[in-house]
Amino acid sequence: MRKFSIGYHGKMLFIIVGFAIGVTSLVYSNYLVGKLRDKERHEIHLWSFAVGETVKAASSGNRHQAEILARIIDFSEDIPVIVCDDNLRVIQNRLIDPAVMADPEQLADKLESMRSGGRDPIEIPTAQGSIIRVFYDESPLLKSLQYFPWVQLSVFAVFIGFAFIAFRSSKHSEQNRVWIGMAKETAHQLGTPTSSLLGWLEYLRSQEGVEPFVVDEMNKDLTRLLKVVDRFSKIGATTNLAPRNIYELVAGAVSYFRTRIPKNVTLNFAQCTSEPMQGMVNDALFEWVVENLLKNALDALQGRGAIIVQLSLRDDKWICIDVRDTGKGMPKANFKRIFQPGFTTKTRGWGLGLSLSKRIVEEYHHGRIFVLDSEIDKGTTMRIMVRKL
Repeated sequence: MRKFSIGYHGKMLFIIVGFAIGVTSLVYSNYLVGKLRDKERHEIHLWSFAVGETVKAASSGNRHQAEILARIIDFSEDIPVIVCDDNLRVIQNRLIDPAVMADPEQLADKLESMRSGGRDPIEIPTAQGSIIRVFYDESPLLKSLQYFPWVQLSVFAVFIGFAFIAFRSSKHSEQNRVWIGMAKETAHQLGTPTSSLLGWLEYLRSQEGVEPFVVDEMNKDLTRLLKVVDRFSKIGATTNLAPRNIYELVAGAVSYFRTRIPKNVTLNFAQCTSEPMQGMVNDALFEWVVENLLKNALDALQGRGAIIVQLSLRDDKWICIDVRDTGKGMPKANFKRIFQPGFTTKTRGWGLGLSLSKRIVEEYHHGRIFVLDSEIDKGTTMRIMVRKL
């Protein structure tokens, strides 16, 4: 049975549809809040009109006026109301905190807050020539609904964030599967010719007149090729770490490169401390990272300059391997970009070396790899950090 999967365009369509639904819901919710606000204003104005007409028709004095006001206010039980006379003395109130009504300062602040937001008090003339002022506020329901669009917006933002993370993670996983597949296929394709070369090397050893030095050097290169095959086969597989002497691993990589660099390039190696440097590493993969940094440094020199490799301790917890060159350097904007798959400044290259190195150091060895320093036309220093045992 064929496994169903959503492609790139399907995922983008899913995010766009989700975005459209979220925006539509947000706009419609805001529209409903506006309609409810208009409805409440209309109701309070009708209520005030009814009060005014009732007061004008009343002929029995303030007692009847108070009774009518109480009944109508009870009818509008969901809208906070304060009814005052000409001198802002409270005649009646509804849904107002008693503590506010008991404190003149809080009451004044409450009347002022009711006046804000375009809610000017409604004035009702009485038969005696005085004016009753009706202050009103938005209902608790309306106030709650005003925050609802923002809650929706927050939920929508979280949804988009998770969708983006999931999409990016899916894309990253897909890329990883491609790199792992390429690495394993490369290891498989290199397996047959390297096995054949081992046979030819033994044949050369048995022949007279062949310089042993030549055979030994060919054996070194073939051994390195076998290491490369082993490294590619380990990509994506469970990585076994073991206690190793970091100095010996780095020294081995330096020794291999020292006999294969141009004559105008110097390669120096030093340990800045006499303390033992043991770390949990995988020999093949860790050497690959060091060799990759040495190769990049050599490319940056363009046939002339120096490479300095130093080992040091930081805070007695981390072993630092610094690979410094006197090459062309790089701008600070590229410090992180050089670890992105496909990024390269070379005319030839896939831009995968540093990306794989970062994965090996950080995911497999739980260490760090980064650009420590770089200056145009003066050189670059790369640093690897692994925990000390």
